[in-house]
Amino acid sequence: MTVASPTLARVPLGGGTLLVHPPRHPVLELVLVLGLSLGQSAVYSILRLLDLLTRHVALQQQTTTLNNTVIPDRPWLDLLYQVAGVIFPVVPALLAIYLLSLSHRRPTHVIGLDLRRPRFDAALGALLALGIGVPGLGLYLLARALGLDTTIAAGNLDPSWYAIAIYVLSALGNGVLEEVIMIGYLYTRLGALTTAWPWVKRLIVIVGVSALIRGSYHLYQGFGGFIGNLIMGVIMGLVFLRWRRVTPLVIAHTLLDVAAFVGYAVLAPHVNWL
Repeated sequence: MTVASPTLARVPLGGGTLLVHPPRHPVLELVLVLGLSLGQSAVYSILRLLDLLTRHVALQQQTTTLNNTVIPDRPWLDLLYQVAGVIFPVVPALLAIYLLSLSHRRPTHVIGLDLRRPRFDAALGALLALGIGVPGLGLYLLARALGLDTTIAAGNLDPSWYAIAIYVLSALGNGVLEEVIMIGYLYTRLGALTTAWPWVKRLIVIVGVSALIRGSYHLYQGFGGFIGNLIMGVIMGLVFLRWRRVTPLVIAHTLLDVAAFVGYAVLAPHVNWL
């Protein structure tokens, strides 16, 4: 029996073209990638929110802790755990890039995860971090005051020589994982699946699905975390559609998380509003 070869399509990219083999089962591929990564996180986050809401304690009186010490009495072993906790969550992003490589010759160029425009990426990333971070902090404080969020304890590693390095590496890992999968990979695959749709419908569906998933896997923080990250997802998506580059999004995400993790670790012992 002869198996038909997948049809080759020519996709414009920066004035040139790429020969593209469409995925054989694109929907199944999407489900599997999300099921192994942030889609799974969204499900567990929803379950976590249900747990928080059904306790006999108000939501704003509960605390969500991040970046916890695993083995406090053996720092060298705790460090190994922390490094493993940074590396393994990034693997699904590498898988997504590999899957894109099966249909695109230069997948990192397709999603703009490269160093071709370092100054532009750094400037745009910093601007995004500032534009999202300041209103985001205000939204968090408002949501907590309204009883819609838990208290987020973002940096809880025991004081040690490696704590700041782990915070930075964890922030970078989060940025790579979320922006590569939720923007670069998801937009590329959903874009290929909706080519026959009117452009307005494509825009709403692609941006909306990505932002909704992003907000959902932050529901463990409460409803404010969901709303804030939903808005962040829309902004990141529109920026990607404008410039087709994931690198500034990774930079922005990393800066936001570094500010949250390190800022909490430094300020929390001295202020009572975090």
